Amino acid sequence: MVSIVSTVAYLGLEARSVEVQCQVAPGMVGFAVVGLPDKAVAESRERVRAAISALGLALPPKRITINLSPADLPKEGSHYDLPIALALLGAMGLVDAETLAHFVVVGELGLDGRVAASPGVLLAALHASSRGLGLICPAVQGPEAAWAGEIEVVAAPDLLALLNHLKGQSLLRTPEPGAVEARQRGPDLKMVKGQETAKRALEIAAAGGHNLAMVGPPGAGKSLLASCMPGILPELPPAEALEVSMIASVAGTLEGGRLMRTRPFRAPHHSASMPALVGGGLRIRPGEVSLAHLGVLFLDELPEFQRGVLDSLRQPLETGEVSVARANSHVTFPANVQLVAAMNPCRCGHLGDAALACSGAPRCAADYQAKISGPLLDRIDLHVEVQAVSAADLVLPPPAEGSAEVAARVHVARQLQSARLHGSGLRTNADLDGDMLAAFATPDAAGQKLLAQAAEAMRLSARGYTRILRVARTIADLSLSADVGRIHIAEALSYRRQPPRN
Repeated sequence: MVSIVSTVAYLGLEARSVEVQCQVAPGMVGFAVVGLPDKAVAESRERVRAAISALGLALPPKRITINLSPADLPKEGSHYDLPIALALLGAMGLVDAETLAHFVVVGELGLDGRVAASPGVLLAALHASSRGLGLICPAVQGPEAAWAGEIEVVAAPDLLALLNHLKGQSLLRTPEPGAVEARQRGPDLKMVKGQETAKRALEIAAAGGHNLAMVGPPGAGKSLLASCMPGILPELPPAEALEVSMIASVAGTLEGGRLMRTRPFRAPHHSASMPALVGGGLRIRPGEVSLAHLGVLFLDELPEFQRGVLDSLRQPLETGEVSVARANSHVTFPANVQLVAAMNPCRCGHLGDAALACSGAPRCAADYQAKISGPLLDRIDLHVEVQAVSAADLVLPPPAEGSAEVAARVHVARQLQSARLHGSGLRTNADLDGDMLAAFATPDAAGQKLLAQAAEAMRLSARGYTRILRVARTIADLSLSADVGRIHIAEALSYRRQPPRN
C-alpha cells in the first residue's frame, strides 16, 4: 500500500507542490528517504521514529520507503517531518488516506511528538488556498496560516492531538488570524538639532522612495536621522503587508502570526558577508536587502563594507529583486528597498576641520571614498552633507516640527503617487521609467533648459539624468504642484553629486 500526503518545497517566495509517498512492503527491515533530500530531511527518519514511538506505536518490521516527488527538486528543511509521519501512519492504516488528501502538511516533529514551528507556513497556507486544500501546521503558527483567508487550518500542538482530530475524537480549535503589528515609529525628528538640509533630504527620500547618502563628521547625527525614517514613512497597505510578511515567514522571523504593517528597517553591521546582505548560503535564505523589502536598508559606515559586498547591491537597487544562482537551484527574492547610507568624509572623519584633521588630508578622503564604486554612487538619488553640530546648537529648544508633521506631508505625496500610478504596477516616483517618466516628470521649458545645462556641466549619466527627474517629481508632489518646474529641477540638482572616477 502507498500512502500520499501533500507538502511544499520553498524556492524564494514560491511554494512548489511536493508529494510525500510512503510504501510499507515486505523485505529487509529499513527506513529510507529518497527524492533529493538534504541533511535535515534525511535526519527526519529518526525524529519521525521517535515521535511515533512516543505514541506507544512501533514501526512495522518491514521495508519503509519514503519518496519525495518530484525527485529532481531539492528538498530542504525540517518541515517535512510531519508529512512524512502522517504518510507513514497512513500506510500503517492508522490515518484515513482520503482525509489526508484534503490537506497540505508542514511542521517539524520533536522526539516526544510535539509539532514545532518551521519557516514558511504563510507561503504554504497561500499555496494550499490556491489549490483549494486545507493546511495542517504547528499550533504556534496557526495565527500566521489563518491570514491566508478562507482556508481550513488545523493547528496541531502534537502528533497525538492531530490524530485525534483527524479521527473526529477530539477536534482542535480553529485558529484566528494573528494581531496586526503595532506601529513602531522610532526616534522623533524633534530630537535632531539643526541639520535642516538633511531633514529636507530625508523627507524627499521618504516621499518618493529614493536612495539617500549622508556624509559628515562623527557625531553629526547621521545615524539618528536614518533611525527617524520609519517614523515618517506611511504604513504598509494590506497587500504590501502580506508581501513583507511572506518574506519574514520564509526567514522564520514572523512571530505570533502578527501581520507586519510597519515598513522594515534593517541596519546590518559593516562586517556582513555577501550572502548575509543579498541572500544565499548553504540553504538559500533571504538576505538583508530582501528582509528590508518595501522598507529601508540602512548601511552605516558605508566605506567599511567590503567593496564586493557593496557592489552586489547594484542589481537589486536597479531591478528591485535579487537572484541567487546555485548549481541545483535559481531563487529570486524581492528587494525593492530604499537605501539610506551614512559615511564619514575620510577615515579620521574630520576632513573639514583643520584642527582635528589627520596629516593625510585631503588625500586620505579620496582614498577612503574610493572604496565605494562609481556605479553604486550613481544609483543614489540624494547626496547631502551633514555638518557638525556645535554646542550652541545643542542648547537650543527642540524644533517646532517633528516626525508627525513631516509624515503628514509624506503621506499626501504618497497618495498623489498612488493615484497617478494606479494600475501600472509601480509604487513610487523612484520606480518611474520610460513612458511613465516622460508622461509625469517632464519639466517645463525653463526646467528643461536648466537640466540640459546641468547634464553637460555635471557630465550626468543616463541613469543620473533619470534619477534627477524622479526626485524633481517628488519635490513637486511635496509642494502639491501638478507640473515639474525649474525650481523643482534646481533643488533636485542640488542633491546630486558627480560620482568620483575610480
